[in-house]
Amino acid sequence: MRLNTGFDISASALTAERLRMDVVSSNISNANTTRSKLVNGKWEPYTRKMVVMEPNAKSFQSYMNTAMNKSAGDGVKVTKITEDSAPYKIVYNPTHPDADENGNVLMPNVDVLKEMVDMIAATRSYEANVTALNASKAMVTKALEIGR
Repeated sequence: MRLNTGFDISASALTAERLRMDVVSSNISNANTTRSKLVNGKWEPYTRKMVVMEPNAKSFQSYMNTAMNKSAGDGVKVTKITEDSAPYKIVYNPTHPDADENGNVLMPNVDVLKEMVDMIAATRSYEANVTALNASKAMVTKALEIGR
């Protein structure tokens, strides 16, 4: 196992969690956006986005090498950012500029409370990876001090 394997794993997780926090903050900032994209001449509200992460290693050979070398793994990567398929919220507000003839407005499918929970989870994961990175750094530093 290389000395910097722990750094690589933590770095990939930090990058992925940072992107996750960016997507969550985008969802929160667009929670009231009723005109996000124009489809067939009609405006649609903002659609909630989600980050999909997977392990870096995918092949059987990489899993076998990890098991035989007792390696920690290869970290994570963001494979895609998907849109939530939940239906839009319908809110009665006849004074809104985007209200239909019945006074209903299509609002984004973003639940701010759920987004805040996701943000807290992403922040905690980010903090845990910073702690793991600092632990790896401390171990490498102590190992180098042995050689003095």
